[in-house]
Amino acid sequence: MRYRKLGETGLRVSEIGFGTIPILDGDVPVLPSYYSPGMEGAIAVMNHALELGCNLYDTAIVPEYGDAEIKLGEFARRVGRQRIIISDKARYYSGNEMYEAVTRSCENLGTCPDIYFAHQVDPGSEDQVFGRYGAVDALRELKAEGKIRLTGIASHYYDILERGARDPRVDILQGSGNILERGMLERMEREPLFRAKGFLVNKVYAAGILPAFFPLDTLIGGVLSYPVSCALIGLGTAEEVDQAVAAATAAERRQERAAFPEVLTVLEKNFAPIPCDRCQRCSCPHGTEIHTVFRQYHYYFLGKDYWALRKLDLSIRESAEVCQRCTELSCIKTCPGKLKIPELIQQIANLTRRHIRNSVI
Repeated sequence: MRYRKLGETGLRVSEIGFGTIPILDGDVPVLPSYYSPGMEGAIAVMNHALELGCNLYDTAIVPEYGDAEIKLGEFARRVGRQRIIISDKARYYSGNEMYEAVTRSCENLGTCPDIYFAHQVDPGSEDQVFGRYGAVDALRELKAEGKIRLTGIASHYYDILERGARDPRVDILQGSGNILERGMLERMEREPLFRAKGFLVNKVYAAGILPAFFPLDTLIGGVLSYPVSCALIGLGTAEEVDQAVAAATAAERRQERAAFPEVLTVLEKNFAPIPCDRCQRCSCPHGTEIHTVFRQYHYYFLGKDYWALRKLDLSIRESAEVCQRCTELSCIKTCPGKLKIPELIQQIANLTRRHIRNSVI
C-alpha cells in the first residue's frame, strides 16, 4: 500500500480508504445480498484491510450508514485507536444539529473521529452550512474543544467544494469522481487552491456500476492520477479488499489515465452514452441540474435501471417542458462540449415516459 499527504494536515493516508457502507447491517436496496455482515464479520473485513496497509476508514452517523459507525468503533477499540484514521460525517447543516451529531458519533464510536464532514452539502444548504452559526462554525468549535481533529465538507458540487477550499475553517474535502464522471476532478486538478486541502474521492466505482465494464486498476488508477489524498472504496469482503489493493498497485506501475473518449468507446458497445463528464459548468436558468439528469441516464443503462428511473421520474417531465420553452440556451453556451442539451433532455424525458410504467409501477 502506498500513502499520500492529507493536504497540509501532517497526516499520511493510504491510497485506498475503507468505505463502510457494505459492512452495515440492514436492508440497503443498492447493496448485493452478500453484504450486511454481523459485528465479527465486519471486523474481520476491516482487519484484513488494516493488515494490507489501509489506515483510513470512512463512515457516517447512525442511522445514515446503519450500524457501520458502531462496528467501526468496536474495530478501533480492538486494534488500537492510534492505528487508524476515522473519517465520519452527518447530513446536518445548522450549528446546533451538527454539534449534537458529533456528540452522538463520539458515543457510537466510543472515541472521537479524526475528521468530521458536513455531508451532502448542496446549493440549498450551502449558505447555512458556511454561514454564521452553521455547520462549519460548529465543526471549528468542536475542533477547538478536541472532539474532532479536522473539519470537512463533503459534496457532489464543484462550486461548494471550491468554496470549502477557500475557507480557512475547512481542513478536508470529500467529493465524487471516476473515469466517466471526471469533470470535477479535472477542474480541481487545474485549481491550485485545492492543494492545501486533503481530498477524499468517493464514487470511484460509480455506485458499483463501472467494474462490469472496466478493470479495477483502470478505475482506481484513474482517480489516483488526480491530486487526491485517498480513493474511498466501499468494501464488504476480504476478496474485494484484495482486489482494490492489487488494483492500486497495478495502476501505480502503469501510471496511465484512460482518456475520456476511450471510456465512451467502451460504453458505446452497450448504449449511446452522452459525452458529459459532469464538469458542472452548464447552467440552466430554470434550475434543472443537467449533469445529474445525464448521470441518471447513464446509470439506467449501466445497471441501476430501477433506481435511475425513480430519480429521473421526480422532475424530468417539468424539466423537459421548461426546456422546450427556453430561448436563452445558456446551457449550450456554457457547456465546454457544446452538447445539444435541450434535445438530450427531450430524449431522456421520452425514455423515462416509455419505461417508467413497466419498470417501476
